[in-house]
Amino acid sequence: MQLVPKTESPQSVPSSINQPTETITLDIQGMKCAGCVKVVESQLTKNESVLSACVNLVTEVAVVECTAGAVDAAELAENLTAAGFPTQPRYAQGEATVSSSVEPAKHRHEMQSAFRQLVVAGVLLVLSSLGHFSEWGLPAPPMLHNIWLHFGLASTTLLGPGRPILLDGWRGLRRNAPNMNTLVGLGTLTAYTASLVALLFPQLGWDCFFDEPVMLLGFILLGRTLEQQARGRAASAFRELLALQPQVARLIAEPTTTVSSGCESVEIPADRVRVGEWLQVLPGEKIPVDGEIVAGKTTVDESMLTGEAMPVTKHPGDLVAAGTINQLGTISLRATRTGKDTTLAQIVALVEAAQTRKAPVQKLADTVAGYFTYGVLTAAVLTFVFWYFIGTHIWSDVVTQPHHLVHLGHNSLHQPHHVQTTIYSPLLLSLKLAIAVMVVACPCALGLATPTAILVGTGVGAERGLLIKGGDVLQRVHQLSAVVFDKTGTLTTGLLHVSDCIALTEICREEAISDTQYLLQLAAAAESGNAHPVATAIRQAAQQQNLPILDAHNFDMEPGLGVSAVVAGHTQVLLGNQEWLKQHSITIDDAAQQLSQSLLSNGKTVIYVAVESALVGLIALTDTLRADAKATVDSLRQIGLQVMLLTGDRQEVAAAIALQLAIEPHHILAGVRPSGKAAAIQQLQSQNHLVAMVGDGINDAPALSQAEVGIALKTGTDVAMETAEIVLMRDRLTDVVVAIKLSRATFNKIRQNLFWAFAYNTLGIPIAAGVLLPSFGFVLSPAAAGAFMALSSISVVTNSLLLRRFHQTEMKTPAGV
Repeated sequence: MQLVPKTESPQSVPSSINQPTETITLDIQGMKCAGCVKVVESQLTKNESVLSACVNLVTEVAVVECTAGAVDAAELAENLTAAGFPTQPRYAQGEATVSSSVEPAKHRHEMQSAFRQLVVAGVLLVLSSLGHFSEWGLPAPPMLHNIWLHFGLASTTLLGPGRPILLDGWRGLRRNAPNMNTLVGLGTLTAYTASLVALLFPQLGWDCFFDEPVMLLGFILLGRTLEQQARGRAASAFRELLALQPQVARLIAEPTTTVSSGCESVEIPADRVRVGEWLQVLPGEKIPVDGEIVAGKTTVDESMLTGEAMPVTKHPGDLVAAGTINQLGTISLRATRTGKDTTLAQIVALVEAAQTRKAPVQKLADTVAGYFTYGVLTAAVLTFVFWYFIGTHIWSDVVTQPHHLVHLGHNSLHQPHHVQTTIYSPLLLSLKLAIAVMVVACPCALGLATPTAILVGTGVGAERGLLIKGGDVLQRVHQLSAVVFDKTGTLTTGLLHVSDCIALTEICREEAISDTQYLLQLAAAAESGNAHPVATAIRQAAQQQNLPILDAHNFDMEPGLGVSAVVAGHTQVLLGNQEWLKQHSITIDDAAQQLSQSLLSNGKTVIYVAVESALVGLIALTDTLRADAKATVDSLRQIGLQVMLLTGDRQEVAAAIALQLAIEPHHILAGVRPSGKAAAIQQLQSQNHLVAMVGDGINDAPALSQAEVGIALKTGTDVAMETAEIVLMRDRLTDVVVAIKLSRATFNKIRQNLFWAFAYNTLGIPIAAGVLLPSFGFVLSPAAAGAFMALSSISVVTNSLLLRRFHQTEMKTPAGV
């Protein structure tokens, strides 16, 4: 099974159908804001063979789709590293691992480093603030009033904790890709330089504000530390998923059919196990690979895959998955999937890929962020020019009247804290406003708005056994108007059983068995080469009556219609629906028609059996609704979605099922062949429906792909799960409702985050530029601007983290289940 999401993204470029593609994953460091993301994506797409590139700021991962064999991953990494973003390609053996940015060890190291920088900045900030205690009537050491001390504190701040910010900002400016560090660095250095000039040339009459660089960098570092901690919490669910991956396996040297806790085994790394090798798993140990139990019985905790706390009993022949926990007995298993092919490894890869895929609504934010820094620098220059040459002349009293500061610091060591008088020359006022504009407008929040919400939402979903394949899926779920369910195996249990076997004529020439038994025997033989639920039910019915399966060959099958085979060496047997018999020119008389109609009206599926071009009997099968089907349909209606039924069965059978679920007759799509299911979905879309398709079989795959959102049950086929955008790992139909609710909640968080990010800049830039100064004497100092910028990023991440409480409210199982 390969749980590979569709590679759609706002940056995608359609590739030729005949052109093979490959995906390259890169681990990238050094991205600070949405502007950096745009620069990295632009750098990657410069290569003509790159079809699309999607970069995630939070997980620091880039997923590049390119023409197969045309792009060297190492070369891409070198180009990005040269551009100032240290990059490493992720090769095949590491595909099942998370990017280094969210590895627990590295995350702890980054947090410790950030905390050390914050402590140093905090000490400098406190020393800088103590010099103003006397202004508040508080005792303070006289030496702290010395302006040279404050010069030293500011210089130490720039050379110490602020040095990485200044260097990164300079590198961004030098390569014509300014980022948020460029804005902060320019603001800090401008304030420091102006204060230094005032200190060295007191005859100018300027005021020193060495506190501004100290406080600005202090608040920036505080914001980044809190933001990094919150981002770590956002990735915690994914790290917990990674921690489930087993590291060690017990290889059995000499496989036998008996199990003993003392049998000879050797420990090897789990990623070195090969398919077909036998492994021993002791009680309490994690199962190292996907495999089939060959000896022993036990119970297995599969909650890490399904979210179900109840252990599952396993016997020889049952399948087990890597990462699940063997609880009671010692077992031997034969490896069927190893390494990156295990279910757990594919889930990890799917979740990480999902966290990289963006919602289309993020495209606007990315486009804005790409030019944002240049716009902010332009706004800062215009602010300076306006106030220096125009504003201070129009409103000449602004440099002498009291100013109510949103300050968090002090511009001079000689002025009161809450009201400031005659401290600004036109030059200094213009400089401070320009600096505030540069600092307040850093586009961090824009870059964090989407990835943090997707990171938390997909992580919460994975904990509940819901695999949602990206931000684009979340947006489409939010827009859905209808949900279409496949019937057999989705709304019903799919466990068909034969309820009626009716011989219409004498067909058996043996006295040992009856005509109905012989009819069942022929049907079972014709279905012996088929794995369809109908075939399984017929074979099981024959086995229950101890009827031997006759030899059959020359099988011919048409999905959705029927099968034919030569049975017992000479008898041509056909099984199928009316259309299948018509294709073979077999007549259905009135008596058989009435009988089949009676069976259909009772919700049974009717299979016609013909021998040597003559109808000889009917076999009726029944299926039962899932216990949670009714509650699921009711819940979907409650959240405003239309529910429809899609099936290949006759209208009468579909109507009987729909009646139990209270689905309206005009919402039944019956008699649809597998090849026509996608067309049926397309027809609904032409009627302005945005459709989710829920299915589980191979014949559902085209419809799952055609729908805006395909939802596949884990109990379904691998093909269905590859095609679907949402995979339900638990055997619960109610998880359809939960997945839709979670997707809606996550997308709402994305919209909230983007709204506040844009609103913050829309309001913050004019205020920082001094729009309130003439009327209210309101000045936003650079330090306060830095604090507000940090607060905007923290608020976006915190808002995303609120999704972790979602399972306690909206993700409850619908009532009645």
